[in-house]
Amino acid sequence: MRRIANAPGMAPVLGPYSQAVVANGMVFTSGQIPARSSMQDQPEDFAGKVRQTLTNLEAILLEAGSDLAHVAKVTTYLTDPDQLAEYNGVYAEAFGSTLPARTSCCVGIWDIALEIECIAFVADGPLQDPLTNGPKFVSVTQEAVQAC
Repeated sequence: MRRIANAPGMAPVLGPYSQAVVANGMVFTSGQIPARSSMQDQPEDFAGKVRQTLTNLEAILLEAGSDLAHVAKVTTYLTDPDQLAEYNGVYAEAFGSTLPARTSCCVGIWDIALEIECIAFVADGPLQDPLTNGPKFVSVTQEAVQAC
């Protein structure tokens, strides 16, 4: 079992937990929020918050040897049910045709618009987009890269 305490480039964790645990070929992430370098550094608009949260999630997955294409299950916590449609739009853009199982619920969490956690498989092949040598979000799929 391997623990990822703080993936490179991520805001420091807010408590005594690992950002992810890798065990038996699976990655279990802690909930991610839209923070960039600190809790105070977040996008203003909700769509930007969703994108930043998914970017944070993917950075952790990449550090663990996975990516969004290998996510099996997502759990999303929203604070405003009226934002579900906007969330769904950004989510669909990020995951494309590789839609994982998902649970979404509305809760009251601190002063955060959303939190996302996931369970993913460790990937067998390359994870980086060879065109940019960076994370694939929003979302260059392996099929799209191979088609270029």
